[in-house]
Amino acid sequence: MIQGPAALPDLPALQRARGCGRISVRAEDGRTRLSRLYQEGCAQIRLPDDADAPGPEAVLINTAGGVTGGDRMSWSAEAGAGARLTLTTQACEKVYRARDGSADIEAALVAGPGARLDWLPQEAIVFDGGGVRRRLDADLDETAELLACEAVVLGRTARDETVRYGEVRDRWRIRRGGRLLFADDLRLCGPIAEIGAQPAALGGARAFASLLLVCKEPGRFLAPVRAALGPGGGASAFDGRLFARVTAPDGFKLRRALIPALEALRGGAPLPRVWRL
Repeated sequence: MIQGPAALPDLPALQRARGCGRISVRAEDGRTRLSRLYQEGCAQIRLPDDADAPGPEAVLINTAGGVTGGDRMSWSAEAGAGARLTLTTQACEKVYRARDGSADIEAALVAGPGARLDWLPQEAIVFDGGGVRRRLDADLDETAELLACEAVVLGRTARDETVRYGEVRDRWRIRRGGRLLFADDLRLCGPIAEIGAQPAALGGARAFASLLLVCKEPGRFLAPVRAALGPGGGASAFDGRLFARVTAPDGFKLRRALIPALEALRGGAPLPRVWRL
């Protein structure tokens, strides 16, 4: 059980949230335009105007107000040839204490020739006893680019919260030209506070993030990303991709490192407006 070592008695099944959102864009007359938009259940997608944005920004919304055990969210996005699309979330996703099971959040991304996709959800805040399993799958053309970031905050330090038990899983599978380019699995299960205190895990940090850039010559971003992440982070570039991880004592310090790092990886373009509110 996520909540700790004590087993719970058999309880009746509860109603759970379900959401599915899909968006596709295309390049036309030098601009990126909407091709298709679908939303179902508690998943909604909004496209606010932002004159400073390098392309359309899709804001993903979970109207359930958070996730808990048994909830299912599914997002998919496709950028056609030469199109550019940024995806983010309205706010930090709350992962509430679960009576049983974990919440599942899946994202499937497709980028065509010369397209660019930025997957930039805001942080997931995990409460004590919460569980979330996230999966990111991306299929890229040989000439497409991808920037992806997933961040986790273990409890709200301003409220003196401690995540003693829980489950956090992140699974990334990135393919380019039909071949596996990058795979990563992150798993924190059971006594998270105890595991996270280990030097080989989080070293006592309460917030962490993973960043991936797939593009031509990613090494040119290595120095500014390392400078932005500081001593709590590390980054390496190899074979058309740059990968980085960073840890921080709390969500505020994590964001202070993430914002300049992500802006550097976006070529100086600002993050979506919802990140700056």
